[in-house]
Amino acid sequence: MTAIDTIFDTLRAGQKHYGESAVTQLEHAIQCATRAEHGGAGAALVAASLLHDFGHLVNPDDRAAASRGEDGEHECVAADYLARWFGDEVILPIRLHVAAKRYLTATEPGYAATLSRASVLSLAAQGGPFSPEEARCFAELPGAADAIRLRRWDERAKEKGAATPALDHFRPCLEASLKAQ
Repeated sequence: MTAIDTIFDTLRAGQKHYGESAVTQLEHAIQCATRAEHGGAGAALVAASLLHDFGHLVNPDDRAAASRGEDGEHECVAADYLARWFGDEVILPIRLHVAAKRYLTATEPGYAATLSRASVLSLAAQGGPFSPEEARCFAELPGAADAIRLRRWDERAKEKGAATPALDHFRPCLEASLKAQ
């Protein structure tokens, strides 16, 4: 079994609803990647958009942490898990997409009002909006700009019945993004 087959099997298992939204984990992943593709993202950022919440699927304690109001750090779980196959172009936006939410809520008036109820709740567990100093430091990080783009697609990728391609449509993006073994 290839790395991508393993990843796709895990994504296909994501048929539980994504938090309180009307879509499943798999639908959310595909919607996010579709938005990235439509937004002109390259293969690596499309791959990151597809895989950004992978940590929810590979961490058996993820749902229990969320129900306790704790941050399961799904972004770190995903980045660490996927780093065996992908380089920084994919891994950094995944690792930073939660920090990007904290950044946007701190720096962009009105952004917090666009968050879903589940994102508002998770934001509190994730540390809330950044301080001005934290926001400045975040903006200077490698991968921060791509994480911000991913974050915007992420928040809008919760639409019941959205028209999207099948998961296999994204195989070429993942293949193009694999690091040399």
